[in-house]
Amino acid sequence: MKLAIKLAFKNLIGAGLRTWLNVIVLSFSFVMIIAAKGILVGWDRQAKKDMADWEIAGGQYWNANYDPYDAFTLTEAHSVIPGQFKDEIERGDMVPVLITQGTIYPEGRMQSILIKGIDPGQSLLELPTGRLDTAAGALPAIIGSNMARANRLSKGDYVTIRWRDANGTFDAAEILITDIFTTNVPTVDVGQVWIALDSLQSMVLMPGEATILTFRDQENREAGVGDWKLMTYKSLVSEVDEMIKTKSVGQSIFYIILLILALLAIFDTQVLSIFRRQKEIGTYVALGYTRKEVVLLFTVEGAMHAVLAAVTGAIYGIPLLVWLANKGISLGMSSAEFGFTMADTMYPVYSGSLIIGTTLLVMIATTIVSYWPSRRIAKMNPTEALRGKLQ
Repeated sequence: MKLAIKLAFKNLIGAGLRTWLNVIVLSFSFVMIIAAKGILVGWDRQAKKDMADWEIAGGQYWNANYDPYDAFTLTEAHSVIPGQFKDEIERGDMVPVLITQGTIYPEGRMQSILIKGIDPGQSLLELPTGRLDTAAGALPAIIGSNMARANRLSKGDYVTIRWRDANGTFDAAEILITDIFTTNVPTVDVGQVWIALDSLQSMVLMPGEATILTFRDQENREAGVGDWKLMTYKSLVSEVDEMIKTKSVGQSIFYIILLILALLAIFDTQVLSIFRRQKEIGTYVALGYTRKEVVLLFTVEGAMHAVLAAVTGAIYGIPLLVWLANKGISLGMSSAEFGFTMADTMYPVYSGSLIIGTTLLVMIATTIVSYWPSRRIAKMNPTEALRGKLQ
């Protein structure tokens, strides 16, 4: 085996430009597969972190009637906060959120929104709720940057807001935009106005009630508490997982095409090499090599393309991938335009398992492609091979 590796390396170097063209194409496959997969891994981690920081923390309890995809459920999606959560709320480890439908009238236009009430003193989520505890001539409110841009609102603006209380009676008031926050999580931004929880409870005549209870730690949680159902962290980020799986399938097609192009070049090189080096093959057999040893030699020679490609790819790939991981990839669009959690700049993450797995995949594929045409050597007649004639 050691001799086969030495001979294979010598033959590859002797082939000159043909070898290096194959190596460069294969190394490009290495780098592109790792780079593309790293983007997905980075997106997955960043999206889940942003969701935890801004919206779901360690998990949530939902009112049994609450459905985030059906606004009509909000009329009944509220109930009194269970007393067993009182200490947890006081410690700041749980944050109640009350949600109701409403309408705002920026510049005389009508815009349907969700009004969300939250404790101004909470620190569990990244929302700047401290700005809700502001003395003003109107009801303090905060909104996201996408919401502000879509409705042409600015910090310090007054706008009319209308809602319906628990008895079905409409009411209206003036709100003051005390802060505009920027987030990658559209589900806390787009079409939403945040106000103080006690103010909203008073407005809609639902004292002590909430729609969602967001908590810090999900260990030892009951699956159901009265009218409340447990939504674990895993279930809340499942949409991100499904999105990543969908994108992974699309990328896999790209990987396959890229690999096929690179492996096709190696396959053609092997076929041509066997055709042109018949005398050399016959000489090996005449010197005492078995047919299996000659097949092994050509297989190793083809597989060594992957080794050289890995080294070549590392030379220019490592600086490029490190630069991408630090600089990030700017999409030039807001996450609101996608409809799901996605940062404006994505930072790829490259794990050891990703790099090793990709390297092994390409090396195994290259070895198989190299062995396939090399099998014909076992059927060659040594005498005819020495004469340069393929049987």
